[in-house]
Amino acid sequence: MTAGHNQVLRVGDRVRFEDDEWSVTGLDGTRVRLSGDTGRTRLLLAGHLLASPGFRLLGADPAARYLDPVGLLDALPPSVVQRARSWERHVVEVETGLPPDAPPGTPAHASFDPSTRTLAQRDAAKAAELSLAGEPVSAATVKRMRLRYRAGGIWALVDHRGTRPVGQHGRVDPRVATVLAAAMQAETLESTGTRSRLRRRVERQIAVEYGDHEVRMPSRATFYRLCAAMDTGRHTFGQATTPRTQANRPERPFTQTLAQRPGELVQIDTSPLDVIALLDDGVPGRVELTIVLDVATRSICAAVLRPRGTKAVDAALLLARMLVPEPMRPGWPEALHMARSSIPHGRLLALDERLEHAAARPVVVPETVVTDRGSVFLSQTFVSACARLGISIQTARPRTPTDKGIVERSFRSINTLFSQHVAGYLGADVTRRGTPDTTQARWSVPQLQELLDEWIVAGWQPRPHEGLRLAASGLRPLSPNEMFAAGIAAAGYLRLPLTGDDYLELLPVCWRTIGDHGIQIGHRHYDSPQLNPCRHTTSGVAGKNRRWEIHYDPYNLSQVFVRDMRTKRWITATWTHLPMVAAPFADFTWRAARQIVAGQGGDTSQQSEVAHALHDLLTRAAGPSAPDAHARRVRARTAAAPPAPRPDLPDARSDDAPTDDDAPIATIIPLRAFEAGDERRYR
Repeated sequence: MTAGHNQVLRVGDRVRFEDDEWSVTGLDGTRVRLSGDTGRTRLLLAGHLLASPGFRLLGADPAARYLDPVGLLDALPPSVVQRARSWERHVVEVETGLPPDAPPGTPAHASFDPSTRTLAQRDAAKAAELSLAGEPVSAATVKRMRLRYRAGGIWALVDHRGTRPVGQHGRVDPRVATVLAAAMQAETLESTGTRSRLRRRVERQIAVEYGDHEVRMPSRATFYRLCAAMDTGRHTFGQATTPRTQANRPERPFTQTLAQRPGELVQIDTSPLDVIALLDDGVPGRVELTIVLDVATRSICAAVLRPRGTKAVDAALLLARMLVPEPMRPGWPEALHMARSSIPHGRLLALDERLEHAAARPVVVPETVVTDRGSVFLSQTFVSACARLGISIQTARPRTPTDKGIVERSFRSINTLFSQHVAGYLGADVTRRGTPDTTQARWSVPQLQELLDEWIVAGWQPRPHEGLRLAASGLRPLSPNEMFAAGIAAAGYLRLPLTGDDYLELLPVCWRTIGDHGIQIGHRHYDSPQLNPCRHTTSGVAGKNRRWEIHYDPYNLSQVFVRDMRTKRWITATWTHLPMVAAPFADFTWRAARQIVAGQGGDTSQQSEVAHALHDLLTRAAGPSAPDAHARRVRARTAAAPPAPRPDLPDARSDDAPTDDDAPIATIIPLRAFEAGDERRYR
């Protein structure tokens, strides 16, 4: 039975318990019988005896009761440790009669034999021995060191003058450190300055708070050392963006964002891509990337490029890209087909036939999305679209990127794995940028979007990710596709992708009456033979004054979609003046054409005038030498944005609806992302 480190409790041993000395007279399992000098006996549990305050095995080697604090001793100067070891040898010899390293069977020295000499005599003999060896000490000093060793082992013998903690700021006046900390905090939002500027500010503030000559300023060198010590984690004198980033970190401990199944938690964010692209007519410009990242699988569910300075995305575009399968593109290798990947294609194909020709990118239907406070994500369009699909929205706190740290970190990975290999790469900042001839734009935004889509399927989804590990796979890193397959197997269910009807539900809505000339929206008339049964009738929706529900695509204002409340089908109505325009148009180009008409003194309510201006705008801007710089910018920014991939839309025509095979079919031109707030002008 052990009593402390490396000690054994046996019958016949003497122990101290409850401030008395006892003899161990019996051991029975976990019970110990003690007998006192006055004839008293006690029967105790061994655990109670050994854990009682003041318990000590008398006559045992005191060194056996303590383990050396190795870490603390390693931090001391060697001379201090050597002196403590020397005192340990002397004290143990006084206590037991033998030094710690004495071989078994060695007789005790006559001067320190416990059987013949008292402790006081042994203390005096050790003091005499040390004094004769050139280290004069008294018997009281030997006794004090012996009692210290009993109480705390070798650490109690250390000269603690070398272990006393120095003040947090050394000998600098604490008031200086307080003012300096406040001054560093005030520098968070300012441009980066030097330490000399900070010193002058601290001097002025000290004079204001404490008066002149009341607080002694440290020397310049000491002040700079104090700055270096207090700047840990602040980065006051580095890049100006770093202190602001550090200040945005939450004060509470960081908690890892976890999700167990695909779609449980999805993060959305927008960031500039370190690539310059060619807009229309060769106009170079920066682009912004918006990605939707599934936390559980690290899959990039959607990635949209937009010219910088435009609204990045809208609800329809983001959700459509996320919730429909990624189709195989012409020229993509067959290895990128979903059937060739680790995604369970056979099981998914049985649920959705559209996956037959899908690329190896999983369709993840989110349950909760985490977004920043961008206007497009706070718009009624995005909120209502998520509500229709049963998606919860969680808004990140202002200026707190750690709330969606996984998607923030993914942008760095995209720049490392994709952007730096693309022609037109600019580098993370001007200090990493090459010469102008090496950073020229080579790709248009649609081409860059095509490259990005292919890279996501070929480079991101099958690539092992260090943050994806499962015990069942031997903790090896899994790819997003492999994690998706494991996730849907563990979840036990699969949410189906978006359908054509769902896509129309995501489009912005306005409410209008249907008259002889069809539907009027934004000074435009839309009509279709299918609207004949609906003219001069009410929809039956009392909350909207019995007007009809109209959905419009902000990327293609050449047609709108009317919900027929009687048949529960969609009716497609086209703009009546569409044949007068050289190409289809969007909200952005329509507003630009109306401004041209207004500037010429025309009537903006006349659709024919606006149609002519729109035709002229697109024709002049498409010319190789368009003189109007504004027209070039309009076309460049609108044509740079690729259209959203749509699922197959429901057939808008009934079986008996009249058709006109000779009617011109307009080719949809990809247009700029619309601003979600603009939908109010159509209500």
